[in-house]
Amino acid sequence: MGKPTGFMEFERLNEAYEPVEQRLKHYKEFVHTLSDDDAKVQGARCMDCGIPFCNNGCPVNNIIPDWNDLVYRGNWKQALEVLHSTNNFPDFTGRICPAPCEAACTLGINAAPVGIKSIEHFIIDKGWESGWVVPQPPKTKTGKKVAVVGSGPAGLAAAQQLARVGHAVTVFEKSDRLGGLLAYGIPDFKLEKTVVDRRVAQMEAEGVTFKTKVVVGSKELPAGINNDATEVVSAAQLAKDFDAVILAAGSEVPRDLPVPGRELKGIYAALEFLIPQNKEVQQGKANPINVKGKHVIVIGGGDTGSDCVGTSNRHGAASVTQFELMPMPPAEENKALTWPYWPYKLRTSSSHNEGCERDFAVATKKFIEDGKGNVKALQAVRVEWKDGKMSEVSGSEFELPCDAAFLAMGFTNPVGSLLEAFGVDKDNRGNAKATTDGEGCYATNVAKVFAAGDVRRGQSLVVWAIREGRQAAREVDQFLMGSTSLPR
Repeated sequence: MGKPTGFMEFERLNEAYEPVEQRLKHYKEFVHTLSDDDAKVQGARCMDCGIPFCNNGCPVNNIIPDWNDLVYRGNWKQALEVLHSTNNFPDFTGRICPAPCEAACTLGINAAPVGIKSIEHFIIDKGWESGWVVPQPPKTKTGKKVAVVGSGPAGLAAAQQLARVGHAVTVFEKSDRLGGLLAYGIPDFKLEKTVVDRRVAQMEAEGVTFKTKVVVGSKELPAGINNDATEVVSAAQLAKDFDAVILAAGSEVPRDLPVPGRELKGIYAALEFLIPQNKEVQQGKANPINVKGKHVIVIGGGDTGSDCVGTSNRHGAASVTQFELMPMPPAEENKALTWPYWPYKLRTSSSHNEGCERDFAVATKKFIEDGKGNVKALQAVRVEWKDGKMSEVSGSEFELPCDAAFLAMGFTNPVGSLLEAFGVDKDNRGNAKATTDGEGCYATNVAKVFAAGDVRRGQSLVVWAIREGRQAAREVDQFLMGSTSLPR
């Protein structure tokens, strides 16, 4: 806990944002980390609640009250050690995690919850600035070799844990840079790629080998998936060369919208827009999709849709409209009903605040052509929901100008060819089939092949990927050595 009476004395202070008119001119991060004094005050708000539900609200089970107290007392380095004991990459989660821990905060029952995410962001940034985040190479080598397929947060977490206990780890990534959707997908204004690069450098110093532009299984991938691969490695080769393999390739197949006019030019899966934008920012390669002066419609109300909104605004779009199929959530949650679980409520992102018309309970009927093969408008209809079933509202059809449409309705499953190459069983959603508890968890039906992160659980959060990567690493270590010192 922090100061015993702090939660009664101090108000929650959110991190400051650069003004909209300034941040729209660039792609750099615009959220300002708390000052030392402000961080102490926010840490002081952590109350002696008896049962800290925030610990379980957090998928990696961060020991939140402990590091809140350490921040309140100015013990920054010790706070970093506690934070790192459960989370390999708080610099990722402190920036892009939606903070389910705050939804579970006991103080949040009848007041503003502790600003856990902002404190986490402060701790890790203070650690990097102070030179406290350093490589932790193993004291001894085991002689065992592990292949990790995918360099997203699950793959990186698994690789780092296994390298630190002495295994020789090689990470295979089909893109030309490391990080998975952290690198190619999430805009730089939410997560600058130097944040990922410095972690990669740390892991290289710990003994991890990275191989980019290498795809495992098959080079032929579905549309909308980034693939810079110039080399193909077979599943059989990995099984031959390594003592264990972890599949951590994410869930990348985008959900499509099969309506009339879908084939028109100007209609894209969200990552067909976001990934080239990452490459433009990082490498200077012009994004082939430019929406300056265009009327943009984003279909899908989640984080990926929000990223399309923010990127379109930076392009200088004439208008940005975002559709959501579900009804508009309430402005405030029913805490008596939902606490300490993730609440159903309206969430407005920083990108929405930069300029966006949001519309709920809307279904797309068709895209309309301009006579030259391009989309020029979108026809939609309002819908209502009853007993979990959707029906169109009679006479509610409407049409909007649409020069570019981005489909941001989520991802359905991992690339099937990867799982098929290894012969891994799939669940009914097309994900790798593996359990998360009990003996043999994270192991697939194929000997010495494990699965973790979105490739196993389906589309989810970065913090869940880190959790699964860490837990899978423990199971692999147990499998290889007969025992393990890695934490669960």
